[in-house]
Amino acid sequence: MTHRQAAPRWLDSEELQTWRSFTYLLHRLPTELEKQLREDAQLSYVEYYALAALSEAPGRRMRLSELAILTNAELSRLSHLISRLQKRGFLYREPDPEDGRYTHAVLTESGYAHVLESAPGHVERVRELVYDVLSETELRALRTAADKITRRIEADD
Repeated sequence: MTHRQAAPRWLDSEELQTWRSFTYLLHRLPTELEKQLREDAQLSYVEYYALAALSEAPGRRMRLSELAILTNAELSRLSHLISRLQKRGFLYREPDPEDGRYTHAVLTESGYAHVLESAPGHVERVRELVYDVLSETELRALRTAADKITRRIEADD
């Protein structure tokens, strides 16, 4: 898909303000969540989400390539993240038993316990920042909008 068009479709003032508010949110929300996670769980935002994804995966294991997609991290960046978490005893790597070309990240009992201990504070901060300030109608609209945007992005991949 090309992003060049014959004539630019400029944003009007209302659209521009919406875009600015949205992009500000995209930058600020992860920063605020990371602040809470670092203070309460000594984890970065992406470290927490990697551990949380593993905690919910069957057998608490997942191919690194799948984890990279879920955390929106390139494999090289994910490899550094996995190394940091491995040094803390939260996970380990092992070859995929079904296809040795792949590597699994496997959550340890210590990693699982850390996620369980970290989750309540994180969920409370998410509630404070998002759920407590939006009505049920606004939350449904937010989910609908997020799903539509995600589908458009994925369709362009």
